[in-house]
Amino acid sequence: MPADLAVIGLGPYGLPLAQAAVAAGIPTLGFRTGPEAGSLSPAELRRMLSGGFRHATSPAELGRVRTAVICAPTPPGADGGPDLGQVEAAARTLAARLRPHTTVILESPVHPGTTEDFLRPLLEEGSGLRAGRDFHLAYSPSRVDPGNRDFTPANTPKVIGGLTPACTESAAAFYSRLTDKVVRARGPREAETVQLLETNYRHVNIALVNEMAMLCHELGVDLWDVVRCAETKPFGFQAFRPGPGVGGHSTAQDLTGHTGRTLRMVELAQQVNHQMPRYVIQRAAALLNEHGKSARGARVLLLGVTYKPDLADQQATPAQEIAVRLMQLGASVSYHDPHIPSWNVLDRPVPRADSLYEAAADADLTILLQQHRTYDLQGLSVKAQLLLDTRGATPTGAAHRL
Repeated sequence: MPADLAVIGLGPYGLPLAQAAVAAGIPTLGFRTGPEAGSLSPAELRRMLSGGFRHATSPAELGRVRTAVICAPTPPGADGGPDLGQVEAAARTLAARLRPHTTVILESPVHPGTTEDFLRPLLEEGSGLRAGRDFHLAYSPSRVDPGNRDFTPANTPKVIGGLTPACTESAAAFYSRLTDKVVRARGPREAETVQLLETNYRHVNIALVNEMAMLCHELGVDLWDVVRCAETKPFGFQAFRPGPGVGGHSTAQDLTGHTGRTLRMVELAQQVNHQMPRYVIQRAAALLNEHGKSARGARVLLLGVTYKPDLADQQATPAQEIAVRLMQLGASVSYHDPHIPSWNVLDRPVPRADSLYEAAADADLTILLQQHRTYDLQGLSVKAQLLLDTRGATPTGAAHRL
């Protein structure tokens, strides 16, 4: 079966797009750009294969599709900006097979101007075709929220910015097959900046509430009750909640290395969010001391070591730094996570607790880092000797909260 769509990059951005396309009845070709953090259950893979998905066996197959979407990962580079290495490799591979009238869309998180100033020359030089005349070129920010059951690709509006009005309309025609609403930006730079704004909005607001958590602890104020009350305001407020650190694939983006201009709010937000694992360690050590114990030699159980609840993804999880710092203090660290069968820290395997209640009862301190749905937090708060809840997920008064 010929594919209508090629998804180039099957990581955290490409795999959900491929799933949505197959669900919409679009024959889809998947092309890997490297070792990507994307996984499917056997049942999900069977559904995709039966729906028309297949992996590319040769780059030549990229020349037979009508639409190609580049979803290559862009991890932080040496200068703090997105590393475009995999985007470049994907572009060069596609360019050598690019045919006239193909629609090429970039979804990877990038700085404003990347589609026009970086991707376009690669595609044009490698293909001999001209963007906007011989093929369509556009940018669309990925709006993936892993594990979110309320918002899926079908009911999440898709922003599109094309190199020309015709490019925008071609990309809109494709995405209208996947989603209920398409939003047209003025151009690729505006669409790229949408991604920048959305990502930084999240990080800045998380930083604010993280600072509030530290302040409220000093004042003896229950932050979680403050947030509960504040979110009843029907305008001018959106509730964010603190945590042990910010993980995931979407990192805050400063433009210092790209334009020479610093986004001060983003820079400060990064500083606040990066210090949260250290703050968790401070709170943990203080709790142990209050109960007549030292961090050195203490048995500490970490619950939930993924970056998000009910997922097996450990991308940039704060649990890693927290475990390292506990070990450096001389603590004996173990963990429990129903989604992570084994876990290495400092190139050493961390002991995995088989029985949650027994491990919590045996540990000098249990730290809840992620509130997986399978955790009985009421029962846990009874069994644990000492419990630090970094997510505000336990019943009021049942544990020490961040």
